[in-house]
Amino acid sequence: MAMSTPQVPCAEPVTTVLTWQVRPGREAEFEEWTRGVADCVARFPGNEGVSWLRPEPGHRFHAVLRFADPQRLTDWLVSPERAEWHARIEGVATEVRDERQSTTGMESWFRLPGTAVKAPPRWKMVLTTFLGAYPLTLLIQWLVAPGTAAWPLPLRAAVFPLVLLPVLTYLVMPGLSRLLRLWLYGTPDD
Repeated sequence: MAMSTPQVPCAEPVTTVLTWQVRPGREAEFEEWTRGVADCVARFPGNEGVSWLRPEPGHRFHAVLRFADPQRLTDWLVSPERAEWHARIEGVATEVRDERQSTTGMESWFRLPGTAVKAPPRWKMVLTTFLGAYPLTLLIQWLVAPGTAAWPLPLRAAVFPLVLLPVLTYLVMPGLSRLLRLWLYGTPDD
């Protein structure tokens, strides 16, 4: 009787938004702290980037963390390194834990940090993604595809997502979702 080995599910990258409430007058000190903690997390295994946002006036800041998988994110969240950085900011800012959000899919392009706002309707996400992907597709077809015409099909096919997806994820979609936020989410009175 042959024993089957359990299949380990393939882990997806995860994006988490952490919200910080900064004491009035301590913003500059907090911003200096963000640079140090960002350098620390950048060296942590599985980290794929961190961005700091201050989308509205006031004393709230948002950290958008991207990790290779949920386990590596958890490793960072419980790490001694993170605990040390938290100790340094005591009295300056506190994390608003009930606003912590994590996503593993494309909806992370459309989530508003620190809010309970639902993702926009799927048709708006599709249209916004098309607006971001179409110009990049044209550029790739114009600039990259002619140089790869002699390559085997599997290799040519790999070039497209390898160029398109990182540019969409890190540059185009965050900008488009900010630019189109009123259309995507409506006004606060809606």
